[in-house]
Amino acid sequence: MPKLKAGTILPTPAEDAAIAAAALADPDAVPFTDAEWAQAKPLVRRGRPLGSGTKAQVTLRLDVEVLERFKASGDGWQTRINDVLKSWVRTHA
Repeated sequence: MPKLKAGTILPTPAEDAAIAAAALADPDAVPFTDAEWAQAKPLVRRGRPLGSGTKAQVTLRLDVEVLERFKASGDGWQTRINDVLKSWVRTHA
């Protein structure tokens, strides 16, 4: 069970039963069963995408001209910089 914030007020068992009974009586608002909740999957994952585990975070200073050119090409500019550097490494192995 998740930790509740201080000051959180939970319904009593009687109040919870009354809420559940009201929900079950409404044909347009039938609550999910535990099995249905177990099958539910979020439509959208929020936050930063998971990393591949093969990259390291670094601080890198680039010429303003280089940075502006990559940023001007739209989202994914950091990936494109990585791809250019990876290509250079392969050709200079």
